[in-house]
Amino acid sequence: MRNPQLTRNGELQHLLTIDGLPREILTAILEAATPFTVVAEREVKKLPLLRGKSVFNLFFENSTRTRTTFEIAAKRLSADVINLNINTSSTSKGETLLDTVDNLCAMQADMFVVRHASSGAPFLIAQHLAAMGLEHIHVINAGDGRHAHPTQGLLDMYTIRHYKQRFDNLVVAIVGDLLHSRVARSQIHALTTLGVPEVRVIGPKTLLPADISQLGVRVFHDMRAGLKDVDVVMMLRLQNERMKGALLPSPQEFFKSYGLTAEKLHCARPDAIVMHPGPMNRGVEIDSAVADGPHAVILPQVTFGIAVRMAVMSMLAGA
Repeated sequence: MRNPQLTRNGELQHLLTIDGLPREILTAILEAATPFTVVAEREVKKLPLLRGKSVFNLFFENSTRTRTTFEIAAKRLSADVINLNINTSSTSKGETLLDTVDNLCAMQADMFVVRHASSGAPFLIAQHLAAMGLEHIHVINAGDGRHAHPTQGLLDMYTIRHYKQRFDNLVVAIVGDLLHSRVARSQIHALTTLGVPEVRVIGPKTLLPADISQLGVRVFHDMRAGLKDVDVVMMLRLQNERMKGALLPSPQEFFKSYGLTAEKLHCARPDAIVMHPGPMNRGVEIDSAVADGPHAVILPQVTFGIAVRMAVMSMLAGA
């Protein structure tokens, strides 16, 4: 079956998940993001690549970084950006997701950026658009349930490439709550597709999926052992809003075993970089001395996120 994210010519139609996308597509997105980073550094405020296009941000979950960077990216490409206020939209009155999409299509939408608590919601919208013959409208997944967060995975890859230049000589560790993390799934698919020879996951058994090793990663429950000689440390936020039952004794106990401190970071390579998708829980996942220290590239991740999202939107629009 044809990948629903690709056209018949193998070009990007939607960005729904990194899983299943060929390395050539991922590399093309990273390459396309590079000039947008240069544009940002030169303070060029707008490019005409999406002039006349309407981008609708459909965020059914709270977000700061993702929503704001998508909005900035679209506006820098000269798109008309419409932020749907879900709390006051017709969905709060019982309208279905697809009915909302149909009404927005009637308003000449060109692109939907969708964040939803239900896994598969962006796929559902993309399938609906195809069934309606509206293949000129594109869908970007900005995070769906526990499933995927592809642009976060891509901006993380861009950050790694910026600081490490290549992927085929790296050891990367992902630490924390992988059980509930859509970011981690996108990171793993991107890292393995781009040729990282060793990807490690570190966390307590209660916060690691039982079948995680089938994704081609090495599993560690001891953080110091898992961080030994790694080049990149990718920390994850505890997804307390998605947890059911007592999976951890306490945040303090988690920090003691799995929080990133300067002492634990010494197990990694001297030039290791530290990443975090945000928002950070200081003193739970990461110590402030590390988050604000010389190894951290957490704020550059946010900046690179604008360039990567500009690249994705431009590619989808054929620009």
